[in-house]
Amino acid sequence: MKYQVLGPLRVIDRGAAWPISAPKMESVLATLLVRGNQVVSVPQLTLEIWGENPPRRATPAIHVYISQLRKLLAGADARDRPARQTVGPIVTSAAGYLLQVGPDDLDCLVFQRLVQRGRRELVERRCAEAVATLSAALELWHGPALGQLCNGPIVTGFAGWLEELRLECIEMQIEAELVLGRHRELIGRLYRLTSEHPLHEVFYAQLMRALFASERRADALRVYGHAWDVLRRELGLEPGLRLRELQRAVLATDDRSRVPLAAYAG
Repeated sequence: MKYQVLGPLRVIDRGAAWPISAPKMESVLATLLVRGNQVVSVPQLTLEIWGENPPRRATPAIHVYISQLRKLLAGADARDRPARQTVGPIVTSAAGYLLQVGPDDLDCLVFQRLVQRGRRELVERRCAEAVATLSAALELWHGPALGQLCNGPIVTGFAGWLEELRLECIEMQIEAELVLGRHRELIGRLYRLTSEHPLHEVFYAQLMRALFASERRADALRVYGHAWDVLRRELGLEPGLRLRELQRAVLATDDRSRVPLAAYAG
């Protein structure tokens, strides 16, 4: 049994993917997956499902959801096991419930490993390898992490952390491609990224570098001006030091080789 959380929550059984149709049962499974191989208490599950206003019979309801999940996750081969044998990956303890997850069973664990490997390759300037590794990591995504299932603090916090890691993965992938000289190919994508993430200064800096290296100095300076306007309007702040230094370098020279590449340092 495998699980996908890099997009809507899905369970993969023998190559077939299916969603969890009951929303509260889906919340229980998502919480157990986020805390994979760790015990989650009944009060924590209660908070994830109902927030600060649980129903009077919340605890019995959770026991029912766990029972339903056990049947769901037992797999098609459960009928072939001895009746006395524990079936399925959910373990009960005095403190709560634990979902056993292997290192390849959950797509976000695979994603993390690929990001770590891509980061090492980029730091070591093995840029072609880094692009391949980080591209493979991004291909695991099928939408926002856990879809629209972010209600409680455990799942919401985890989904936010995953999104930050996804953005870092994109940054590193683009950085590796810039070092490989793929400036013109990246311009359209970087314009889209600055539109989707208008407060993310790294994408502005990468777009400026791509434009300047493509002999579009004026466009690079216009990107800085746009970033300055957005940051002042939204946050009351000027661009950070890295972006300001890049703007000064573009203003000061026509020599593309003298504009800092701001190499990724991990």
